[in-house]
Amino acid sequence: MTDLDEQEKQPTLLEQMGGISGLVFSSLPVVVFVLANSFFGLFPAIWSALGAAVVIGGVLVARKGSVQPAVSAVFGVGVAAFIAYRTGDAKGFFLFGIWQSLVYGGAFLLSIVVRWPLAGVVWSLLNGHGTAWRRDRASVRDYDVATLVWALVFGARFVVQRWLYDEASVGWLAFARLAMGYPLMAIALAATVWAVRRSDKRLKAAQEAEEAENAAAEARLRAAHPKPATD
Repeated sequence: MTDLDEQEKQPTLLEQMGGISGLVFSSLPVVVFVLANSFFGLFPAIWSALGAAVVIGGVLVARKGSVQPAVSAVFGVGVAAFIAYRTGDAKGFFLFGIWQSLVYGGAFLLSIVVRWPLAGVVWSLLNGHGTAWRRDRASVRDYDVATLVWALVFGARFVVQRWLYDEASVGWLAFARLAMGYPLMAIALAATVWAVRRSDKRLKAAQEAEEAENAAAEARLRAAHPKPATD
């Protein structure tokens, strides 16, 4: 059985994003921060968001049995809270995510230029499917498209939220953060799944054609050199 035949059924978009719980976990610290800031001020909001992140981290450890997702959940909120503390402004809570979007968008664009589109690289690493797709130009082009979608998502996040940081309130920043989070990520993931399916279909067809050609060559070889009959 080939590697392509052994690939499991691809998860749904919702499953790839962590399911409903992932949606809640990613949104909760932001919502808690905005509500606490509205009612109690900046410093209670900072501690409330950190507390929410720690609780989420504990839940992730309990569910997944690994500390890495918990550390990631707490780290992002911790950095955002530290920036808000240092700037003395609730809007500072969103600065880390804003500039993070710019860095990510630039990385995705650069990966297209160097012909290692990150949509394909990351998918291969997460699923252990290898990089056979890089030997197929059409597959690279498909992953280029998916990677460009990711770059546009991160670019849109940066542009909109950076403008809101200068022009609007914390509430609007929080709304943009949530509205441009999972909904836009779903679009980028859909583009990635599209690229994966097209690439896998081509690679599987090519592999089957190669196996058929090898079998035919072996059959011709046996016909040309038949085994001598035995008594």
